[in-house]
Amino acid sequence: MERCTFVVRLKPGAKRDAITVTPGESTVQVAVTAPPVENRANDRCIVLVAKSLGVAKSSLNIIKGGHCREKVIACEGLSIDEVLRRLAQ
Repeated sequence: MERCTFVVRLKPGAKRDAITVTPGESTVQVAVTAPPVENRANDRCIVLVAKSLGVAKSSLNIIKGGHCREKVIACEGLSIDEVLRRLAQ
């Protein structure tokens, strides 16, 4: 089974949930309405990314940056190219 990692720049407390992938950049911008309190923003980030990728939440895991805006997320079952393609849609 494939496993890849990608970098997410999280913006908690946004007006609306959104995912932005800029062509040519490897960092995915994720804005969530949840506040950065008690892991709410991280949890909402995982839910939003999983829904956009069409995978279960359990397939995603924050492996670095749990308390920072810049995070590294591991994804089971998809290649990095497939992740970026699905998030860009």
